[in-house]
Amino acid sequence: MDDRQLLRYSRHIMLPEIDLDGQEALLRSRVLIVGLGGLGSPVALYLAASGVGELWLADHDEVEPSNLQRQIAHTTARVGQSKVVSAAQAVQALNPDTLVTPLHEALNAERLATLTEQVDLVVDATDNFGVRYAINAACVRTRTPLVSGAAIRLEGQVTVFDSRRSDSPCYRCLYDVHDDEPLNCATSGVMAPLVGVIGSMQALEAVKLLAGVGDSLAGRLLIFDAARSEWRELALPRDPNCPVCGGG
Repeated sequence: MDDRQLLRYSRHIMLPEIDLDGQEALLRSRVLIVGLGGLGSPVALYLAASGVGELWLADHDEVEPSNLQRQIAHTTARVGQSKVVSAAQAVQALNPDTLVTPLHEALNAERLATLTEQVDLVVDATDNFGVRYAINAACVRTRTPLVSGAAIRLEGQVTVFDSRRSDSPCYRCLYDVHDDEPLNCATSGVMAPLVGVIGSMQALEAVKLLAGVGDSLAGRLLIFDAARSEWRELALPRDPNCPVCGGG
């Protein structure tokens, strides 16, 4: 770490929980963020600001005018542009030292398995159950920590699935596969700052995991009621009959 980086990350380094070792761990880290919308925007910006060395940004959509109400990595001038390219520009403007790899593609199971093997952590910032199941299966297979978040209407949730731990459940332990059409912002709406709250919590959990700080949310689900500004915590046990993680 050079003098410029010591100054840039000084507020992290002065925290005894992070210190030089934790900041250097962040600088060496590589993170895959799937989804660069309302959740992925604050995740990408805060991880870049925190000094994460590499960010792989995956999304197959383009920026639309309706995104600008909540997706803070994008701007009016970048409407019509690929979300990953737009987010990459925002990240690079914030921290030019962060190496950004834009992945403008819809990730299938095979591609996810390849990508998760090459990163230290995955952030699920999508709003599609099928993609979430595929991300989870890949992370279980490669034992890659997964930070999961969701936000809709006036409610959000965040948790961590860490297959390196024998007691950690996976996403499939929490949600069984179903064919119902999932809720999404386009059909149900969402309050703009809510995605910032949940995305920031996802970034916080990612930094903690990468720097080795505190206790992660593995085995716990936080639910946020924006109407009441109230958090609830639920215990998430591992399902011994889970077809993905096996429960043992």
